[in-house]
Amino acid sequence: MTRHRFHCTLRWSDMDAFGHVNNTTFFTYLEEARVDLLFVHAGDAVARERLSSGIVVARHEIDYKAPLVFRPQPVPVDVWVSRLGTSSFELRYQILDDEGPVYAEAATVLVPFDVEAGRPRRVSDEERAALEPFVASP
Repeated sequence: MTRHRFHCTLRWSDMDAFGHVNNTTFFTYLEEARVDLLFVHAGDAVARERLSSGIVVARHEIDYKAPLVFRPQPVPVDVWVSRLGTSSFELRYQILDDEGPVYAEAATVLVPFDVEAGRPRRVSDEERAALEPFVASP
């Protein structure tokens, strides 16, 4: 369907000794885009509350494509749902510029989690409805 675009502000402290964004900082950019999608833009207030009540990261993967150097304008991060299962879902990301390079491509597997019981749970109907508009192909 559609990708969600988040504009992430770079911080001077994101740079490493080589003058580009440190590899681990990319995970912070992914987290900021993920939080914006899941807790601000996905579905109605009930669905967002359900999503924010317990989701854990089960897996991350990232491919670095080009160095990202400091600049004053935010870097776009596209995020979308690439797989929506019964007990987990996968988000895909591209950190990119519209007219320039793709800096990184990444994926995160997320598992709904029952915090009180201390165990994974199923994707609820409300969560599924909130995520479905963001299901897209790479």
